[in-house]
Amino acid sequence: MSDIGSGDEGISSQKYHGQGMDAGGNNFDSGQQPQEQELATKMLQIQSKRFYLDVKQNRRGRFIKVAEIGADGRRSQIFLAMSTAAEFRDHLSSFSDFYSSLGPPNPDNVPDDGKLKSEMMLKDNRRYYLDLKENSRGRFLRVSQTITRGGPRSQVALPAQGMIEFRDALTDLLDDFGTDDGGFKGELPEGRHLRVDNKNFYFDIGQNNRGIYMKVSEVKSNFRTAITVPEKCWTRFRDILADYCDKMCRAHQPQDSHQGGAGSSGGSGAGPAPADRAAPRPLDLDTFTGSAPNRI
Repeated sequence: MSDIGSGDEGISSQKYHGQGMDAGGNNFDSGQQPQEQELATKMLQIQSKRFYLDVKQNRRGRFIKVAEIGADGRRSQIFLAMSTAAEFRDHLSSFSDFYSSLGPPNPDNVPDDGKLKSEMMLKDNRRYYLDLKENSRGRFLRVSQTITRGGPRSQVALPAQGMIEFRDALTDLLDDFGTDDGGFKGELPEGRHLRVDNKNFYFDIGQNNRGIYMKVSEVKSNFRTAITVPEKCWTRFRDILADYCDKMCRAHQPQDSHQGGAGSSGGSGAGPAPADRAAPRPLDLDTFTGSAPNRI
């Protein structure tokens, strides 16, 4: 299961009231939001910031929402699948060890981008960039969450002195609720490729916070577009396509029958098809491994 999107129903609770925050927040689903249940929460006060770690559950599984509340009431947040949270917990230990090995801040010995150590986590269609940075205010761990192939970016900034405290709180939640994301556990089918004239069609099966889906991409030399079909409607999608195929097949039959009749003898109505009629052109269809973003 991917990093679960949130409708942030919990944001409107008393926990966040009186801090100048809207109830919308960053969410991964722009449509109807599933009902969420908050299973546990922890609050950490690190320097002038408050951090809320909320374990939530909806019909797609469990996930952790990390919300950062600044001294001015501004809020930012990221979402972690339980397995991603476990990986993040392990990275926190590594970053903390590295931070402990650093000497006092030296403004003359800081990289141009301020980054002291970086890591990246990948979960389905989301990437998480972990950057231990230094600026005039001190050292901090910035955690940025992005969606591949475009989409909003969200991030939180954790003061370096609080990494151990944050890791321990995250560990407590993972010990209580586990690291299982839920969702499909089997192996997804390989992608398929279909070439028709000067067009290429790619069929990719993937999984994200909304479940399993098929992405159909149409690619030309200077053009590409794609649609995403959720698994729950594949059968209906297939039935509609099959119905159109049958209708078009029947629509072509009168012309074919007329041509066949003209070539028959004795007025039998329907003779054999002409020998020079072109056979159906085979489809250029193959399978491949790899992900669509590497191809288009």
